[in-house]
Amino acid sequence: MNLDFATAFARCPLVAILRGVRPDEVEAIGDELVAAGFTLIEVPMNSPDPLDSIGRLARRFGGQALVGAGTVLTTEQVGQVQDVGGQLVISPNSDVAVIAATVRAGMISMPGYFTPTEGFAAVQAGATALKLFPAEAASPSVLKAQRAVLPKALPMLVVGGINPGNMRPWTEAGANGFGLGSALYKPGATAQQVGEAARAFITGWKDLHD
Repeated sequence: MNLDFATAFARCPLVAILRGVRPDEVEAIGDELVAAGFTLIEVPMNSPDPLDSIGRLARRFGGQALVGAGTVLTTEQVGQVQDVGGQLVISPNSDVAVIAATVRAGMISMPGYFTPTEGFAAVQAGATALKLFPAEAASPSVLKAQRAVLPKALPMLVVGGINPGNMRPWTEAGANGFGLGSALYKPGATAQQVGEAARAFITGWKDLHD
């Protein structure tokens, strides 16, 4: 059974960012993430052999999780991610050519933005969701102000410096989900350690909605 973005995001709007993960360890880490409840997994393109890792995850978790690439900077990379079965194209910036290529390929576009100008450009190019990045340089009040003008129905993620204890102010400001980096996975972490961190994030997210 195919998993669409709306369903995956509704189940768990947390993106696991596995920057630096290796192909020989990615499946065990993926097992832990999916068991914890994650449905969105990103392998940044500046990781070792990222396309190998994405392909392994896509084959292993088809129907259970959406898998794709982060730090996608060119239209050529969009095609490479598609070729190995990736469905997510996540970028740190709002490159309209990359967004448009992703949409044409029938993939999910999640570009980074920081200003309303960038956000609206991404929306007009066809972005599936937006990620405020880097969140360390913004604040919940900034997000709240931007949410007043950006399309209400568009999913909004916050990425950068997120941990299980600081999600509430962002959700109250209008965040629909989060991208999770070093607080979830750092190079060298074992699958068990990632699983423990994943469960802590899932618990933290659920606590916000109880």
